[in-house]
Amino acid sequence: MTTGAPEAAFESEGGAFGIGSGGAPPGEIAARSPWQLFWRRLRSDKVAMGALIVVIALILIAIFAPLIIKAVGAPAYDHFDPGARDQFGQPTGPSSKHFWGIDSHGGDVFSRTVTGARTSLVVAVGATGVSLAIGIIVGLFAGFYRRWVDTLLSRTMDVLLAFPILLLALGIGSACSDPKKGCLGGHLKPGIGLVIAVIAFAQWPYVARLVRGQVLSLREREFVDSARSLGASGPRIMFREILPNLVAPIIVYGSLLIPQNILFEAALSFLGAGVQFPTASWGEMLADATPIFYNAWWFMLFPGLALLITVLAFNLLGDGLQDALNPRSGR
Repeated sequence: MTTGAPEAAFESEGGAFGIGSGGAPPGEIAARSPWQLFWRRLRSDKVAMGALIVVIALILIAIFAPLIIKAVGAPAYDHFDPGARDQFGQPTGPSSKHFWGIDSHGGDVFSRTVTGARTSLVVAVGATGVSLAIGIIVGLFAGFYRRWVDTLLSRTMDVLLAFPILLLALGIGSACSDPKKGCLGGHLKPGIGLVIAVIAFAQWPYVARLVRGQVLSLREREFVDSARSLGASGPRIMFREILPNLVAPIIVYGSLLIPQNILFEAALSFLGAGVQFPTASWGEMLADATPIFYNAWWFMLFPGLALLITVLAFNLLGDGLQDALNPRSGR
C-alpha cells in the first residue's frame, strides 16, 4: 500500500557531464533519501548550524548543570548566604567566589542561571510535546472526519483561541497557586508540572488548527483513495497514511514553538504565576532583579542574556529547519 510519503530523491552527482563523485561511478545517478537531502540543505545554512551548536550546548548545560556548578566551585543554586551581601543588605557584584555576583537572597547568580536553563528547557520541551500530542490528534480527527466532528472540535478551538493566552495562563496559574490545595483535586500544584499544563492548555488549539488544515488537503489525495479502496479503516488511514506526511510541518512548528514557550514560562514566572522561588527560573530572577537593577546590574544581565541567546538560537534553528524541509527551497 502506498503511504504517500515522498519517494527517495535522486540527484546527479556529476552535473550535466555525468562526472561521479563520492564513490559513485562516472555517469551514474546517486540516490539520496529525503532525509539526506534535508541534512545537506541544513549543513549549507551556516547560521542554522551555528544555532544548532548553541542549542546542543544549552541542552548539555541543562543536563549537566549540577556537575558544571560543582566543577567551577560555585555554591548550589538553592544555597543562600545572607552574609554574602554587603552591610546594607544589598547584593554584591562579581568576585572570586561569586564570579557572576549574588542575588538579593544571597544566592549565586551563576548557579541559578545555569540551573535556570534546565527549568526553561524542561518546561518548553514538555509543554511543546504535550501541546503537539493533543493538537495532532484533535487536528487529525477534525480534518479527516469533517461534518459534526469537525464542527464540534473547530468550535472548541475557536472558543479557546478567543481567550487572551497570557491572561488565561495567569488565571489558571493563580487559581492553582495554593501549594497545599492546588487544583483538579490536588493533582496540579504550583511548580514545573503546573506551568507545563498551563502552557500546553493554551497552545494546543494552534497546533490543532495547523494540522486540521493540512489534513483537509491530504485526505483528498490519491494515496488516501487507494487506502480506502483496499479497505483500510479511518484510524489506520489517519495514523499510517496521513500522519507521516505531516512530519515536516510538525517538526518546523515544534521547533518554533519551543522558544515561544521559553518566553511564555519566563513571562509567567516574572508575573508570579509560574515557577516559584527557590526553584531557579530566568523569569523569576528577572522579576527579583527589577527593583534593584540600578544597583545590581549583574543580577539582571546574566539571566537576561541567557534568555536572549536561548530564544534566538531556537528561532534561527527553526528558520533553518523550515528552509531545509521545504522541497521548493533553493538551498
